[in-house]
Amino acid sequence: MITLTDKILARTVLPLVPKWVTPNAVTWFRFATIPFVVYFFAMEQYNAGLVLFLVSAFSDVVDGSMARTRNQITEWGKTFDPLADKLLIGVAALILVSRFLNPYLAATVISIEFFIIVSAYYRRRVYKVQIEAELSGKVKMVLQSLGIASILVGIVYGIPQFFVIASYLIYLAIVFAIISLVVYKSI
Repeated sequence: MITLTDKILARTVLPLVPKWVTPNAVTWFRFATIPFVVYFFAMEQYNAGLVLFLVSAFSDVVDGSMARTRNQITEWGKTFDPLADKLLIGVAALILVSRFLNPYLAATVISIEFFIIVSAYYRRRVYKVQIEAELSGKVKMVLQSLGIASILVGIVYGIPQFFVIASYLIYLAIVFAIISLVVYKSI
């Protein structure tokens, strides 16, 4: 189903993406950025980390819109796009949330992401249920991305209030993650 976001991106961003670039290629790009995101965060090169994280997180929006508006949805994309998202958020939570907010909050985010992936894989494998993206999962990803970006903005620009904003965004993302688990009938 094509969303309002898809329509906006189809008129603004997607014309800049050549037709030969597939949504799966964008997902591969996101996978490829993850080691660099880890490196920048671990080496405390937060300016570069902020830029690369934003580009990588935004690529999630782009590949989904491309797939839906260009009629290029694939089984590979349905499986690996969410995995790329969860890896990106997981490594960011492990390094940034645990370092600048709270290690228990980071563990909660990582645990929920892990549970979502394992549950989706199990339901797909055992019950042959195709897990499709739904609104609460998308909201969760946006909130997580904004939370991580807020941490990075707080670090880069020295504004500690952004850590408070990040905390609220991540707690709210956890609420949407739980809603997502209920919607997917995972709990």
